[in-house]
Amino acid sequence: MIWDFRGPDAEQIAEHYKIHLDQYAVTNELTGYEIGIESVSLMYCTAFFEVLETDEEKVAAALRPHRLE
Repeated sequence: MIWDFRGPDAEQIAEHYKIHLDQYAVTNELTGYEIGIESVSLMYCTAFFEVLETDEEKVAAALRPHRLE
């Protein structure tokens, strides 16, 4: 699952969103997940959340990612 952030504060927003993704994972007792950010350029950054296939539908419905890959 990927969230896109654009603008001069894209990296800071992605870092902040990463904190919320981690809180969601802990609160919902997810296992086998990976959370991170990728800085594409100075004005574009993404946050990603990889979850187990068994959790994908539930998490996507709750968090509404911009893209599923």
